[in-house]
Amino acid sequence: MKDEIDLLAMEMRLHEEGYRLICGVDEAGRGPLAGPVYAAAVILPENTVIDGLNDSKKLTEKKREELFDVIRDRALDFGIASASQQEIDDVNILNAVYLAMNRAVRQMRTAPDLLLIDGNRDKGIEGPSRCVVKGDATCACIAAASVLAKVSRDRFMYEMAERFPQYGFEKHKGYGTALHYEKLREFGPCELHRKSFLRKMH
Repeated sequence: MKDEIDLLAMEMRLHEEGYRLICGVDEAGRGPLAGPVYAAAVILPENTVIDGLNDSKKLTEKKREELFDVIRDRALDFGIASASQQEIDDVNILNAVYLAMNRAVRQMRTAPDLLLIDGNRDKGIEGPSRCVVKGDATCACIAAASVLAKVSRDRFMYEMAERFPQYGFEKHKGYGTALHYEKLREFGPCELHRKSFLRKMH
């Protein structure tokens, strides 16, 4: 319980500063060789404690799946969006992350007072924002966004595993594992691969 309370500390301070609708924003899939980058935006009601909530990378897949529905049910508002592998190649991964984040925020019916962006860069974010380094491990609304983004991307990659079974996407979700590189050497890239991420292979 203490960890869940600790996750609320930053939002409680911001509420004291006068911010009411605080929105956490995070991405999933910045590093893979294949597939889109996903982002989610989440506004939680004030002082909402969600049992077991943490940085999505520290949770099991089963726990993330359980929390996905809990977060969606308890959030005041949320949005989930992506930027395609083609967009990643066209504008680079950082700008594609901003595209996905802005799309996720625009999906919401509610206009946030402040966006809390996981990481140390927010120059491409539309609207008032603050960066929070390691925010997915220290701030409840960012942790919630990290879970929604991660689960959504994983589900998409499971679908792609059925469409492109030769690559084993269900095992590595597009990340650069030994298995993935082995399959790339055997079959070459498909339309799901990020060409800009594969240049080192040539």
